[in-house]
Amino acid sequence: MGRLVHFEIHVDDMERAKEFYGEVFGWSFQDWSDFAGIPYFGAVTGDENELGIDGALMQRQSAPPEAGQALNGFACTMGVEDYDVTEEKIMANGGTVALPKYALPGMAWQGYYIDTEGNTFGIHQPDKNAK
Repeated sequence: MGRLVHFEIHVDDMERAKEFYGEVFGWSFQDWSDFAGIPYFGAVTGDENELGIDGALMQRQSAPPEAGQALNGFACTMGVEDYDVTEEKIMANGGTVALPKYALPGMAWQGYYIDTEGNTFGIHQPDKNAK
């Protein structure tokens, strides 16, 4: 055991966060608030036959991250088919750039963004020609 099986993204505004992740990555959500005892929405991130995991958006229980502070938790990175198209969706839906697109030579394009709730996340497009 020890394999990552679930993630939680802490949010201030649940509807805004659901709209952001739904529009940018196509996620769908299931209301598990009664089970959790707080606003908590399961995030279905893709087809169960694809590599990856599902997680949840949960109501933040403390102060949000301050702008410009160093990452003090995990950063989720989502695989994408087209980096530039995904970046356009992120920006159009209220996200901002944390670390611009860069090459992982011979492997992929990578970059980091800040969602509408102040959380840092990454996107990753495999590309053997990245340099």
